Parts: sequence; C-alpha cells; structure tokens
Amino acid sequence: MTTTPLRSAFRKLFGAADDLRVAAAPGRVNLIGEHTDYNDGWVLPMAIDRHVWVAFARRSDRTIRAHSVAFEATREIALDDLKYHRGSEWSSYVAGMAWAMEETGHALIGVDMLVDGNVPLGSGLSSSAALEMATARALCAASEIPWDPSAMALLGQKAENEFVGVSCGIMDQFSSASAEPGCALLLDCRALEMEAVPFPGGVTIVVMDTGSRRKLTSSAYNERRASCRTAVAILRNADPTIESLRDVDRSRLDSVRSRMDDVTYRRAAHVVGEIERPRAMASALRKGDIESAGELMNASHASLHDLYEVSSFELDLMTELARRHPACFGARLTGAGFGGCAVALIDTSGAESFIEAVQSAYRARVGLESELFTSEPVGGAHLLPPDSLSDSQSSVHHQ
Repeated sequence: MTTTPLRSAFRKLFGAADDLRVAAAPGRVNLIGEHTDYNDGWVLPMAIDRHVWVAFARRSDRTIRAHSVAFEATREIALDDLKYHRGSEWSSYVAGMAWAMEETGHALIGVDMLVDGNVPLGSGLSSSAALEMATARALCAASEIPWDPSAMALLGQKAENEFVGVSCGIMDQFSSASAEPGCALLLDCRALEMEAVPFPGGVTIVVMDTGSRRKLTSSAYNERRASCRTAVAILRNADPTIESLRDVDRSRLDSVRSRMDDVTYRRAAHVVGEIERPRAMASALRKGDIESAGELMNASHASLHDLYEVSSFELDLMTELARRHPACFGARLTGAGFGGCAVALIDTSGAESFIEAVQSAYRARVGLESELFTSEPVGGAHLLPPDSLSDSQSSVHHQ
C-alpha cells in the first residue's frame, strides 16, 4: 500500500471520480521560539518538505468519508451531526476542521478523501496541523470557498482547541498554511503578523528525530502554561498594563522575583528570554551571520533544559553530538519537548558527513529508531497539479 500512487489508491477504495484532486500541507520545524506562542511572543518556524496529502472528490450528500492509509481505517463524518470528539484519533482532526468551518458560516459539501503522508508521527513536526490544513484546503476546493491561509489557520487552532480538546498555540497552523518557499516565517503570535525571512545560501537545516516519542503529557504542558499565568498575575499586581510575558523584560521580572516560587520564576525567565530570540535569529539570517544564529539556538536549548525543564536525555544527547561536529553552527530541541525532534543549523558542505557521524554516535548510545534528514523551506498548503504524486512519494507516516 505504501508504494501505490495516491490517486490509484483513492479509486480502488472509493471508485472513479472525474473531479479527483489532491491537497497537500507541510509539517514544520520551529527554528527558535519555544513555548512563546501562548505567551503572545514571536516564533520562527519553517515549513519542511514532509507533507500530509489528501486525495478528495465531491459527494452528492453532506457526508465526509475519510480513509487513513497509516491507520488502515475509514470513518464517516456527517456534516449535519458534528459532535465534539475530545480525542486525538486522526479523524477527530478532520471532523474538527469541518466543524470549525461550518461554525464560521462556511457551507460545506460532502467529500470522499484518502489521507496519506510522510510527516513522522509524535515527533514534534506538527503532523496534526498538516492534516488540518490539508483537510481545509481540500474542503475549500470541493465547496468552492476561497482559500484564505490566515483564516484557515485560525480555524485549525479552533478545531484543535475546542473540538479535539488539545490546547495549542497558533504557530503550527500558520506555518502549514502560510509558509513561503525558501523562507522561514517570523510570526508575531499577538498581532498575527507574519514576515518571510529568506534562508541564506550555504546553510542547511537538519531535522534530528530522536526516535523517542514525546512524553510531555497534557498535565505537564498545562502546568507550564499555568506557571506563566501565575507569573503574569503577580506582575500585573505591580503594573496593570501587563497582559502577558511578552510585555516583560528580565529586569521587570526580577523586580517581583521575591513574590514568586522558584518554579514560577524559572518558567517565566525562560519565556522572557526566549521571546527575544526569534527576532534576533531572523536578523542574523538576513545578515548571513550564521554563527550568531547558531549561538541563539544553543542558548534556546539551554534555557529549555535548565529553566523550562522540557528536554530529555535523548534530546540532550542528540544536540550535544550535533554541536561536536565541525559543520554545526547550533542545535536545539524543537517542539513541546520531552522527546521528538531536535534541529541543527549546518554548513551545507558538511551535511552528509554530519548526518552520518551524528546518527552513528547516537545509535551507539540509544537503541531507538532515530532518523536525521535535511529539509528545504517549502510553501504552505496547496493543491497539487494532476498526476503529480509518484509512487516514491507516498508513505504511511502521517497523522
């Protein structure tokens, strides 16, 4: 099944369709700015050349019949009876996207859809957001709704927060919907303003999947968000104009340190420092100052380990091995933490040597199915030209 072209697989499952099309949406790697999105800060993600694909065709009723290649499962979703799923089964993201679109006044028609992709599951590369945006792109095309990347990103967040029941910021959906080829995306999570940051030549991003699936439970994630809210409440007592940790510098935070417990202070200190790094790294990339960009990545990882405490043995080992290689400018964990992926900024000329050396050294220490791969910055959700998916592109590693 994994080598069957997506369109052929669709026809075998659902029958012939004259209007069969394919929507695609990329995963993302966050270069810097971790746990800043829900604190109204900045982030600097990059869409990667790993995608979720949705082959789809219109139906004559208001039913979505969806099949997942990865999970070998088919689900029927009635558009007239969309209910909260409160679970992260793959079809919940499809149903949630349809629910959010209908809630906003978009009139959808039914579709048959086959979901496939190669964004690794549970790795922190936003497979769920890619599924949401690929679904949105397909539903917009089928229902003749103009494609608005920013609006659909917000609806994807709404679907994940309110329908699936997963608390998340806006970064993942915006990256998957709105990225520009060859660029990172500097996103202001308060104003929802975006700026494309061209990626300089001679450097390559290497995504380093530790093989350790994320162990950051919802309770641990919510505890960190709660610490941020507690810090803001204490700061607001001193200055009512403060709305979030974005409005605070280190001196302001230190002025109320005696009123905070140590954990709250350390969580807030990470966010306050991290909020500044995406803009600083964007500036460094524009100038071609790759050494400074790498130093910022290293500082981010240290802060996530020491202050926010969301790293892991595998992430620390992978980033340490990466930094030892002469081609590496900097490395850090990416995503929520406690497993999943790290990311490294590499001199392109040494990328092959880097991957071989780091992979070999890591596997000598850790018995997990790790993977390192280079990625170019790609564009956001789109419709593919006819017959554009070859056998070699289809995979099962999607969400």
